[in-house]
Amino acid sequence: MTTKRVRTALVGCGKVGQIQAKALAALAESDFIGVCDSSAERASAFGKSYGAEPFTDLSGLLDSLKEGGGPAAVFLCTPHPLHASAAIQAAEAGVHVLVEKPLAPNLADCDAMIATAKSSGVLLGVIGQRRWYEPVQRMRAAIESGKIGRPILGTFTMFSWRDEAYYRSDPWRGKWDTEGGGVLVNQSPHMLDLLIWLMDDPVVEVSGYWANLNHPYIEVEDSAVAILRFKSGGLGSIVTSLSQKPGIATKIHIHGSNGASVGVETDRGATFIAGVTPISEPPLNDLWTIPGEDSLLADFQAEDRAHFATIDATTHYHALQIEDFLKAILENRPPLVTGIDGRRAVAIFDAIYRSNREKRPIFLEGL
Repeated sequence: MTTKRVRTALVGCGKVGQIQAKALAALAESDFIGVCDSSAERASAFGKSYGAEPFTDLSGLLDSLKEGGGPAAVFLCTPHPLHASAAIQAAEAGVHVLVEKPLAPNLADCDAMIATAKSSGVLLGVIGQRRWYEPVQRMRAAIESGKIGRPILGTFTMFSWRDEAYYRSDPWRGKWDTEGGGVLVNQSPHMLDLLIWLMDDPVVEVSGYWANLNHPYIEVEDSAVAILRFKSGGLGSIVTSLSQKPGIATKIHIHGSNGASVGVETDRGATFIAGVTPISEPPLNDLWTIPGEDSLLADFQAEDRAHFATIDATTHYHALQIEDFLKAILENRPPLVTGIDGRRAVAIFDAIYRSNREKRPIFLEGL
């Protein structure tokens, strides 16, 4: 039986674009027909690598996507301040949109993207490939089955590093007007998404602070801390930083009302840099105190290490999410990570910025 396919194209032929392009070229559900970049030379070289037609104009790319009939989707891998305009243009053309994280650097852009996708009847999703990590999936299954009772306390800690060469690698990095923020906007959205998803409870209040502790060559923050209050009374904490050389670890821990806890170390050392560094160590459960299962932690870790050795983790999890998005289009269902999910992460870092600026807690309406 022939697999139904979605005509697909990629916008932004940079580092993370290479990761998504490999998935779009390989997946059975994808008919990868076009790429777009502001640089004609880069678009041409990128398109040649994947047998896709190059464009420097988004309108031309969207017209090409629609010419073949049937569903079409565009995958946005541009710097995040550029996400909204391209996503809105694609949605207005009736093209589904999957956006690299974060969905946008501010809530106004998020809301415009979500509203346009809804009115146009297209799907809008945001990359959150860490949801497909096996230890994260294991945590989600345990929480959903009630093994920790109700999630009551969630913690996100990231102690990582970025050097001056990283910020000099692209001219838009490290500046408020072209990046929209620092560690909160760029490196933290994946973990904010996981924290919100695993706690499974709306955030209603945020108090936070940010600072630039040891990166004098950038404008934006390299560290931030925050306290969250959830609708049903649970609490959360965030400590996220790029100030620990060469990087320590990134973790999410969820503690339940029955006293049991589950956790994952998603990254070891400095967090993965798309298109620059590979994922060299597997994500692992590092905390598991569910009654009757606490002795299984070593088995979980051995299983995940063995699986990690069989895959290219740098591309594998992106491919799983892109496959889910394409199947969501073909099956007329929401993707696992929606535009609304992307907005929730943006609302958290937006509230931290506001709380620091206004020196008060920020109250959210059932995020």
